[in-house]
Amino acid sequence: MAPIRFKSTADIKIPDKLIDQVVGQEPAVEVMKKSALQRRHVLLIGSPGTGKSMLGLGLAELLPKEKLLDTLAFPNPNDENAPLIRTVPAGQGRDLIARARIQSMGMFKNQNIIFFVLVILSMIAPWWARTYYKSDLMFTAFFLGGMLFLASFIIFLNVGKRMAPAQSNTPRLIVDNFSKKQGPFNDATGAHAGALLGDVLHDPFQSGGLGTPAHERVVAGMIHKSHLGVLFIDEIATLQPHTQQELLSALQERKFSITGQSERSAGAMVRTEPVPCDFILVAAGNLETVKHMHPALRSRIRGYGYEVYMNDTMKDTEDNRNKIAIFVAQEVHKDKKIPHFSSEAVEEILEEARRMANRKGHLTLRLRDLGGLIRASGDVAREQNAKFVEKKHIEAAKRIARSLEKQLADKYIDRKREYEVIVTSGKKIGRVNGLAVIGGEESFSGIILPIESQVTPGGEGKEIIATGQLGEIAKEAIKNVSALIKKYFGEDLKEKYDVYVQFLQTYEGVEGDSASIAVATSIISAFKNIPIRQDTAMTGSLSVRGEVLPVGGVSSKVEAVIEAGLKRVIVPKSNVKDIIIDEEKLRKIEIIPVEHILDVLKEALVWDGKIGILKKIPRDEEISE
Repeated sequence: MAPIRFKSTADIKIPDKLIDQVVGQEPAVEVMKKSALQRRHVLLIGSPGTGKSMLGLGLAELLPKEKLLDTLAFPNPNDENAPLIRTVPAGQGRDLIARARIQSMGMFKNQNIIFFVLVILSMIAPWWARTYYKSDLMFTAFFLGGMLFLASFIIFLNVGKRMAPAQSNTPRLIVDNFSKKQGPFNDATGAHAGALLGDVLHDPFQSGGLGTPAHERVVAGMIHKSHLGVLFIDEIATLQPHTQQELLSALQERKFSITGQSERSAGAMVRTEPVPCDFILVAAGNLETVKHMHPALRSRIRGYGYEVYMNDTMKDTEDNRNKIAIFVAQEVHKDKKIPHFSSEAVEEILEEARRMANRKGHLTLRLRDLGGLIRASGDVAREQNAKFVEKKHIEAAKRIARSLEKQLADKYIDRKREYEVIVTSGKKIGRVNGLAVIGGEESFSGIILPIESQVTPGGEGKEIIATGQLGEIAKEAIKNVSALIKKYFGEDLKEKYDVYVQFLQTYEGVEGDSASIAVATSIISAFKNIPIRQDTAMTGSLSVRGEVLPVGGVSSKVEAVIEAGLKRVIVPKSNVKDIIIDEEKLRKIEIIPVEHILDVLKEALVWDGKIGILKKIPRDEEISE
């Protein structure tokens, strides 16, 4: 596909249908089209910000025009705690309610006329009695009698009004589809059981027949309001197990009775007739969602619908670059408050999409984060009264709209540099600058991870003692180092020495094995008394055979090295292609790709006078021979 030619995103045509605006999720879009046609349920699993809710909205838009219905709750003359449910064509529910109210108001209108007549009679009667009997006593008697009669009549009216609701035949409109032509879309993410499944409100007046009728306390849930439409639930595993079970019942039966969700409420005594709820369920979440989701509910979706794993990235092709340009135009159109982007600014957004992908030759599909940068850049441009968003506005937005993880990482580096926890020059024995990331995969930020080791005679510890709130994977990675030392130096550390490894001031904890080569370098330095260059940082996983394996978040780690003022960084050779950083920044750092722990030791340690030790260490291929 040829590149789109445009001066600004104002020249880019935006697709009319919402489903066509979804970027990079072609398999999911295809599934949604099938689901709309055949009314299938869908489970979308993937990272946040990849377009799951947009797919749900697009599905609702694709649904064929349906004859929507209004749902009403009527009193049950035989059992007041079992309201009747009836449906009428959309729009007729309001008319029915209005007619019922007019009829009920007629009775009170007649009562008001009678009351007005009685007031006039009670005022005239005392004067008539006085004239007829010529007695003030009779005037007083008629006056007091008239007042007592009026008071009794008023009390009767008030009690009648209180009793009227209990005897009212006026239905309650619980699902109103007035003027709607398209199937409804309801986002029930985070909804409690009552909001999702419907509820019967509590009534404090429960005695003497003065309470609010049960049918007037019925509230429809989102499953009922989504009848003939789409119900979207993100992070579906956060629903209580019993709520998921009831949702399953609604999916199976396509109707669900409404009852009070609080067992101590008066509403718990009420249960309506089954209320229609024939909806398409679009459930969403991440891989953890699958583990905690009710197995029967997942089985129902899988058996009567589709499961889709969302793409995190897409290949950096001309076609996909065009899609990102269209996405930028879409975000500008949706926001309606920011200027359009110039072609140079779109190129900068593309570069950011490459960096966020954390994978060479790919573009990110975590478009919510990318959309945040687009809006922040637009805000900067609008503040400067610019006609278009330019590259300089995006660069300014990156500084202003940094993620929390990035802000924390900056504070972390500044604080440790201030107190000289991070050393950026000279040489030290047993001390190395490791690298780590904080935040999720969608928002990596690199930090410097100083590590120190000490090897002492003894052998009482029986294992490497590591401190710094290490996770299980990090602990296991450190244990592998003793195998390498035994292999290369012929000594079992655990028998003759005690080895201590400290991750300095890692109050946030450490997990993962990306600091393996740093730990190995630190221990070997302390064991053989060889200093380490402090202008060098390193990251990489380590196999028990000494091979340096790739790790995640390399771009963010290299950025942290640059910002900390270090001069060199050692990375796995297989990760070099994943480093996507501005060329101007890259000129400030020397990137050293390595494949084996021996390559790391050669580059990181200062071998003055001890190069013989390095030469004695055999590579795997030499050992195999």
